[in-house]
Amino acid sequence: MDPLDIMSNMEKIIPHYQAIFSADEQRVIGYEILGRILLDNDEFHSLGSFFQDDNIPDEFRIEVDDWLVKRAIDEFIELNDLELLLFINRDANLLMLDHGESFLQILLKGQEKGLQLTQIVIEITEYNFKGDISQLYHLLQYYKTYGIKIAIDNIGKASSNLDRIGHLSPDILKIDLQPLRLTSPFQSYYDVLFSISLLARKIGATLLYEDIEVNFQLQYAWKNGGRYYQGYFLDKPKRHFIHRDERKELLINEFQHYISSEKKKLQTVYSFTESFHNRIHQLILKYGKHYEDYNDLLKELAIELDDCCFRIYICDEDGFQQSVNVYKNIEWEVQPEYYMKNWSWRPYFLANIVKMRFDKKGFLSDVYSDIEKGVLIRTFSYPLNKSHYLFLDLSYDFLYEQESLL
Repeated sequence: MDPLDIMSNMEKIIPHYQAIFSADEQRVIGYEILGRILLDNDEFHSLGSFFQDDNIPDEFRIEVDDWLVKRAIDEFIELNDLELLLFINRDANLLMLDHGESFLQILLKGQEKGLQLTQIVIEITEYNFKGDISQLYHLLQYYKTYGIKIAIDNIGKASSNLDRIGHLSPDILKIDLQPLRLTSPFQSYYDVLFSISLLARKIGATLLYEDIEVNFQLQYAWKNGGRYYQGYFLDKPKRHFIHRDERKELLINEFQHYISSEKKKLQTVYSFTESFHNRIHQLILKYGKHYEDYNDLLKELAIELDDCCFRIYICDEDGFQQSVNVYKNIEWEVQPEYYMKNWSWRPYFLANIVKMRFDKKGFLSDVYSDIEKGVLIRTFSYPLNKSHYLFLDLSYDFLYEQESLL
């Protein structure tokens, strides 16, 4: 639409609301305001492109946004439910034009009518902010003194700087799951989402997964630390607020399926770990005493484990490799250059060593991407003695053939 047509029809700009649901309560915990304009054919048209178009004068976008927010706040107050949150999108670049003062005044006037500022969540997009990040940080911290919460939006949809996000200390991280609809999302996408989940845990932020349009996206969000969910699969934007328990039965049923599936998978992994531990234990009893040289032992193990492994090596408790790599390319080959390399820098390496020392048994790692091969693998670790530990990298093909190992 022509921006001037929008500006001359302000009375037709009407807020819509998309519900946000919680995992712990399986009910609506808040609503995001979305801008819509009523057309002559009595259909509503999204104003998303209007707000995102940098060619439209700043004052136009601010005026429309303010109009929308004021009307939404008045309608939200009428709900009289102090447990609900109201999510308000705000362009950080526009917000900083007057250091957020005019927007704060809108909220304070809402407070005079009964709005609790602790119910407000301001959503900003970090990656398109062009100003001084430290000034934005100070503004957001100032808002927080009023009890206002901060959410960083569209994480995962475009390039995001995790350092900047961490610096802004948001209360909520909104992760976009639209790329999951691709036929084959890049592994790097999953790695980025994993990094974001770690960041959220470290800074104490809640994960909100958005753009959930199909069941498997909801399952991914549930499995990967999502407390809040939003998307067409649960609720489309509507003119009015919905009942808080409208999707409770659906969420309870879906979660029960996820829980059953995950428990079955964990039981399978546990059973496999026990079985594989016994297999390795028997091989060590068979070959371990016959070889003083670890390299010869690894060659024997490679023959026995040809069906499942592609890399075998031994490290001491400090991470220094005490053997060569025995590596399967097409045939098994020896890689002497790995002798005495140190792997203690790897995440969880030393923690895993201590775990084996105390448990005195082998265990299976999580699925991760191998640095050299670039494919998903798992590593089985086994304590040979009090100071040396055997590491067996299980191939993707083998894991793929085993139920629930990928």
